[in-house]
Amino acid sequence: MTAEKDTEQSTAPTPKALSVAKAFVADHGGSARAVVENIGRAGARVVLIGEDGRLGDVMVTSPAVGEALVEAVDGLTLNEWDAETTAALKIGAAHRRKMAGPRAN
Repeated sequence: MTAEKDTEQSTAPTPKALSVAKAFVADHGGSARAVVENIGRAGARVVLIGEDGRLGDVMVTSPAVGEALVEAVDGLTLNEWDAETTAALKIGAAHRRKMAGPRAN
């Protein structure tokens, strides 16, 4: 029973992560797609794509925590980087310059 409780606690998203994801969903149309990306020892990145096509993210400690975050937030659905999810993105010129870094200047 203790191991089960430890597992539940280790996959529970932090209140801050929940707050950020809930605010993103509320601010970008009431629903959003989420793609959980494993980034190794650093944990996982939960990429958020709002109904309006805006992009956001939340960093968590593991892919399991990312999936638990998606389950805990109303209006958030787990997706993969498929054609439909990619097409839902609307990346503007300012974001493209930011992603390009110093080469964009």
